[in-house]
Amino acid sequence: MGTVHAKSLDPLPMHGRDLDVHPEDFMETPDQGQDSKQEILENKDVVVQHVNIQGLGRTKEDLLGYEISDVFHAKNLIDVMKRAHVARQRLLRLGIFKDVEVLIDTSEGTDALPNGLDVTFEVTEVKRLTGSYNTMVGNNEGSMVLGLKLPNMLGRAEKLTFQFSYGTKETSYGLSFFKPQPGHFERNLTLNMYKVTGQFPWSSLKETDRGVSAELNFPLGVTNHTLKWEGVWRELGCLARSASFAVREESGHSLKSALSHTVSVDSRNSAIFPSRGALLRINQELAGYTGGDASFLKEDFELQLNRRLFWDSVLSASLWGGMLYPIGGQASCIADRFYLGGPTSVRGFGMYSIGPQSEGDYLGGEAYWAGGLHLYTPLPFRPGKGGFGDLFRTHFFLNAGNLCNLSYGDGPRAHLQKLAECIRWSYGAGIVLRLGNIARLELNYCVPMGVQSGDRICDGVQFGAGIRFL
Repeated sequence: MGTVHAKSLDPLPMHGRDLDVHPEDFMETPDQGQDSKQEILENKDVVVQHVNIQGLGRTKEDLLGYEISDVFHAKNLIDVMKRAHVARQRLLRLGIFKDVEVLIDTSEGTDALPNGLDVTFEVTEVKRLTGSYNTMVGNNEGSMVLGLKLPNMLGRAEKLTFQFSYGTKETSYGLSFFKPQPGHFERNLTLNMYKVTGQFPWSSLKETDRGVSAELNFPLGVTNHTLKWEGVWRELGCLARSASFAVREESGHSLKSALSHTVSVDSRNSAIFPSRGALLRINQELAGYTGGDASFLKEDFELQLNRRLFWDSVLSASLWGGMLYPIGGQASCIADRFYLGGPTSVRGFGMYSIGPQSEGDYLGGEAYWAGGLHLYTPLPFRPGKGGFGDLFRTHFFLNAGNLCNLSYGDGPRAHLQKLAECIRWSYGAGIVLRLGNIARLELNYCVPMGVQSGDRICDGVQFGAGIRFL
């Protein structure tokens, strides 16, 4: 058993989802100390004297002290139950316990106060080694994922993970180490080693990446930040003998060393089917100054606004954009450019089939923008309301965008003019299915417009699966 006292802890603010607390979940039956419980219930003020943790094995007590410290500041019984329930959720969030139970009782012993309470957390630690098998949905691809995990490796919620993924377009394996800051789970450090082999048929390109990375995540006010360094050895090759000469020129080995920073503000109530709130994500990447033969500055952003209308319908607007600026006078690499088009961005066009191309191979671009306006409504006549039917939405959309290369000596006005030329756009309707809280499927009837020479279109039914949609 571990015992934590109030004098040794400073309260640390935590953030999490709103939780409903029911007093009956924590109260004992009337025949178990009914008189003492009634006395506590009638007393407006209580004092939490001790917090006990039972069932600890390899977990360090100082880690848990940060997570449960807020319980000591409860002023009445209902407040104790609420804070204890939130502390339970924090302990489960660490990923080191498979079960946590909370018991609240009157204090006993020589130092017991008349209005004193003891709170006990009974925990069950996860195994030292766990395995997993699942499937994962990416942007219009699926993968089988096998994993081995060593949770709570050093006793303070560290995690070592080995993962192998075999997908329709990508195969990868990697080793990662995750270390959170005690008391601030959102502040964490991740170290990765990986190898990824991917196929990109729209460019007749195959790529093998072998790399290492270090990633620091932390909140700052209402924003979340990610600082990352990545060093990767890239091997590019042709996927088919019919690959264009432009793709063959890109073949070979390159070394990329890049620093990146991502800041995001997300007030949406759901990442898949949001009915209110907004998302703003801005990413900057600088390559070349820490080594490697790839040198560029890359900026891109994502903006999404959601508003609930009548009859449970939702109006959503989104805007993406980005620019790649080569440094040192060298041309940008095909692996670093932006790509646009397909069921997850500008619908009605083939996957990444908008913009510069050579002999049918799409080469990507150094600047792009894309916007979307969407109306989501419940299914007609609301079949399965309150259950399975709530996983579906009817979808009406209008998408537009453009992707091109820029001549950076011409100035901003010339850049904007080029991005405003030859705009591709489309409209249509369909059905959307939510897969848990991580992905969704779309089946849409699309009408592409503004088609340019070389674009591949999908005039009619188009299927899309992924986690990020325009």
